[in-house]
Amino acid sequence: MQTINQMKMEFSSVPENEGFARVAVSAFAVQLNPTLDVLADIKTAVSEAVTNAIVHGYGDRPGLVTVTAILGADGVLDIAVIDQGRGIADIAQAMQPFFTTQPEKERSGMGFSVMQTFMDEVTVESVPGQGTTVRMKKRLGSA
Repeated sequence: MQTINQMKMEFSSVPENEGFARVAVSAFAVQLNPTLDVLADIKTAVSEAVTNAIVHGYGDRPGLVTVTAILGADGVLDIAVIDQGRGIADIAQAMQPFFTTQPEKERSGMGFSVMQTFMDEVTVESVPGQGTTVRMKKRLGSA
């Protein structure tokens, strides 16, 4: 894939930064002139991935979340949300609808399902104790 533009940002794992991340990524995606519905899809998926990194990756301890986005010449937006937190022992289980590690906090367990609904492709790589990378792709059209 030939890259036409890319970005990278890093921020503290505090809930207030979730909105910042989704707006920044959607503003970056505007270069390919997506519809408002597609931008809403991107914002929602980024919100879910960043929230997972903050809530499940780090919990109550501080950490950094890294978000990268690459616009390909093929019109595909490739987003990665990366944390160096707890990691996921069983990715397949974590991606099941309604699975949550925090039912006492009224978590719905729908984060990965939401990402998969709004993006064309979602992959997860994780190592317990080392962190998680959620990669999402969305076709925005030809560049």
